[in-house]
Amino acid sequence: MRIGILGGTFDPIHYGHIRPAIEVKEALGLDKVLLMPNHIPPHKHQPNLSTAQRLKMVADVCAELEGFELCDIEANRDTPSYTVVTLEQLSAQYPDAELFFIMGMDSFIHLQSWHKWQQIFAFTNLVLCQRPGWHLANEHPMQQVLMARSAAMDTLKNANPQHSPIHGRIFTVDITPQDISSTQIRSALAIGKIPTNTLMPVTLNYIQKQQLYLP
Repeated sequence: MRIGILGGTFDPIHYGHIRPAIEVKEALGLDKVLLMPNHIPPHKHQPNLSTAQRLKMVADVCAELEGFELCDIEANRDTPSYTVVTLEQLSAQYPDAELFFIMGMDSFIHLQSWHKWQQIFAFTNLVLCQRPGWHLANEHPMQQVLMARSAAMDTLKNANPQHSPIHGRIFTVDITPQDISSTQIRSALAIGKIPTNTLMPVTLNYIQKQQLYLP
């Protein structure tokens, strides 16, 4: 089994998260994608909504999308959501699965600042979402990591499902650009505007019923 993992604050979850995850799922032939809200994100400001509210929004989205599941492993942790700790737990939870941690190229170029980042490759493959035609500069310190671990999509097509899970590879996927941000959505909602084509209807309905993101 191949399992994708997409973590985030999801404050709120929007199409800028969802559409790339769907494209990655299809490109890599993943069996399912876990959407994983952070509880205490170490690299960001604290969320505007409670963990329970963000879990509810993500659960609603997963109920609408085939092959998507809520993962609350970080939401139930009372310490900062360090990725390496989470991936070690998920690797133990799914010992026979290949894990694919989905992230943007903007996050990858700062990976060296993450807690015990080198150990991440022991528990998962990385999937880098990038804009078509974009390339990491040769002089960037993460370029050597990318070149050393880069793998082609064809290696997944030819994989033997009977073999033990293989981790430590990096796959790059060109995704359709999504000019959507949670900050923009929150700002629009705060002044009474309904952001069009950014939220799934089930998410917008929950936000309006709960009167969230009001000034």
